[in-house]
Amino acid sequence: MIKNAVDLSFETVRYPGITHENAEADVLLNNRVIMGTAHDPRADIFRVLRTNVLRQLRQNRWNSFVVTSATPGAGKTFVSINLAIAMAMEEGQNVLLVDAALKCPNVGRSLGLSFDVGLIDCLNGNLSLYEASMNSGIERLQVLPGRESDSNASELISSRRMQVLIREIKLRYSSGIVIFDLPSLFAADEALLFMPHVDAALLVVEDGRNTPDELQHAMYILEDTNLLGLVLNKSRQPLPTHQYG
Repeated sequence: MIKNAVDLSFETVRYPGITHENAEADVLLNNRVIMGTAHDPRADIFRVLRTNVLRQLRQNRWNSFVVTSATPGAGKTFVSINLAIAMAMEEGQNVLLVDAALKCPNVGRSLGLSFDVGLIDCLNGNLSLYEASMNSGIERLQVLPGRESDSNASELISSRRMQVLIREIKLRYSSGIVIFDLPSLFAADEALLFMPHVDAALLVVEDGRNTPDELQHAMYILEDTNLLGLVLNKSRQPLPTHQYG
């Protein structure tokens, strides 16, 4: 369970593999990219989440999943990015993080990356997957950033071009993990259209906002999807502390 509303003082650290040009540590911290941050207890919770998700993926021989939420603002991109970094920190585990939120992409900006191409350029046929994806500056983590498009997002998601691209992504990263950051379930139909093409989903729930009815409706939408679990975000409960003696 991710708890994300606790105010903690961050210690600025060097991130192994992060270049000055790609991702300054202070930019990551300002954007709530906490994995790799020294002495942040939330990073340990992401490690637990990583272990649970990877166990399910490996048991079922899956290599792709989406991160979505019931409503906007729940923190799905926060979870997507930090979980992707946590997975990439495991030795030998390559990860591709795809920003599939076509209307409001935030992955690249949150990671402090400079880019002028993205997923939409692959769909338009202007660039190959190899040309559009980029090094995040974090070892073993590649990113296919999002770039806003004037095209109808639902039509792009349901297009044959998107289906072909998803198959190419899963094939090219067959020995790694592919994470798709998707729009919220209630915001539009893009997430619902996307689900049949991936192996599983992780649902982010906003504590104190999402109602039981909303959660029940979200579960109904995902009833035909392999659900990796729920992530409770923005909890106001204190983080658990452990003492060893």
